[in-house]
Formats: sequence, C-alpha cells, structure tokens
Amino acid sequence: MSLRLDGKVAIVTGGAAGIGAATARLLGQLGASVAVLDRDAARATEVVADMQQHAHPAAFYPCNVGSREAVDEAVRLAEERFGAIHLLVSNAGIQRYGNVVSTSLEDWDDTLRVHVQGCFYLVRAAIPAMLRAGGGAIVVTGSVQSITAVQNSAAYVTAKHAVMGLVRSVALDYAAKGIRANCVLPGSIDTPMLRKVADSSPDPDFALRQWARMHPLGRIGQPEEVARAIAFLLSDWASFITGTALVVDGGMLVPTGGMGFVDSGLGDSGA
Repeated sequence: MSLRLDGKVAIVTGGAAGIGAATARLLGQLGASVAVLDRDAARATEVVADMQQHAHPAAFYPCNVGSREAVDEAVRLAEERFGAIHLLVSNAGIQRYGNVVSTSLEDWDDTLRVHVQGCFYLVRAAIPAMLRAGGGAIVVTGSVQSITAVQNSAAYVTAKHAVMGLVRSVALDYAAKGIRANCVLPGSIDTPMLRKVADSSPDPDFALRQWARMHPLGRIGQPEEVARAIAFLLSDWASFITGTALVVDGGMLVPTGGMGFVDSGLGDSGA
C-alpha cells in the first residue's frame, strides 16, 4: 500500500484558496490528476497554472456547488477530460453568523445550500463515475463544529453537523461497492475565510491571538496540515477507514472547559 496517488483522478471543490488549494496542490504532488472546482475563476486559474508548471495534470471548472446543474456539468467535464474519477474532496464552504433568531432566512438558506446541498449534489454526481472507475474515496471537510458548537453560528453549526451525517450514510451505502467516505474536522486554520473574519473585528491581531490560544499547540493550523490529513484518507494507507472523522484541530477539543480553564490553573491538581 502507498500514500502515492499515481493514476488517480481527483475532484476538489473550493479549490481556489485555503484548504482546497492546498489539497489540490498536494494531490498533484502525490501523482493525481486534479479537477479544481470553484466560483473564483481568477484564483482557481492561478492554482491550476501553478500545478501545471510543476507538471501536475490539472484543470479548472467554474462551479457554484449550490447549483445541481453546475455540479453535474463540472463532474461530467472532469470525467470526460481525465477519463475517470477516483477521488472526491467536498471542501467548498461559507461562513455566516447569527443565532436562530438573528440569522436571516437568506443566510440560513445560503449556508445549507453550499455545505449540505452542495455536498449532496457533488457525491450524487460523482459516485456513478467512481463506480465506473471501480471505486474510490471521498473526503468531506467538516469542522470541529461538526461535533461541537460555538455561539452565534446556528447555520454553520447545523450545516457542519449535517455533512457528517451525509458522510456516514454514503460510507454505509457504498462500502460494499468499493467507495470509502470520511470527514476531516479542522480547528482554526489560517485561510482567507478566517482572515476575513479577523479583519472584520476591531483588533485583527488580537482575534488571531485568541484563536491561537484556543489550541493546546498554541497556534492556528495551516491549510497544508489539513491537506495532509485529506490525502491520507484518500490513499490506500486508509483502506480500512470509512464513515469516520479525523480531527485536525491542534488539540482544541481535548481540554475540559477549554484552554481558558487550563490557563486559569483551576484544572491543575499540582501533581
């Protein structure tokens, strides 16, 4: 068994930046041909051009994952170009804030459309192609909020919980047909989405320091660190892993009461 992905064809949504771009690049380095799907044509084209410059086969397909027609067309074109689809990374996402009262109906619908419906459209379109290729592996980018919650993020927390359920359903329904499905659950990762949220705060540097403090490792994660977990789950090294979640959070979920409780010393027995 090998971590190499030579001869494999991968689709990565949200591949223009952050975790998606890091994943596309890494899969190319490991030998896969990669179809990069995203709404941001300029950034996605840069990612693909960089991959091609390093002799990694790649192509960009514009795609709003919230549109079934757009997803179906992008998957069709990717299979047509590369001849097969073996690997799938459902990574596209957005962040909207608000509780169940303050969240607008538009924000609620948009968040679930991108995360839940978008993931559903993608696996629904790609699985037949994966079956034609003899099987494969799927990884969905969830979040620590797939199994926990933070305040004022009702739509995002709901969506991330939902994709974990979808992954488990796919894993169970297609295990006997040679398709594995898993989630990665990142903590705070240094992506354009996180930087945008930080920049909207009164003190962006303070916000970043607070995010770093939430993790026992003492820092925010890098997109490449999540990409490595995704690549592992897609590879033969994870051949007996399906229907589960790999937490990539710098230890964020470990301390009872969070790092604020740890820093206070109240949890230290003095031993």
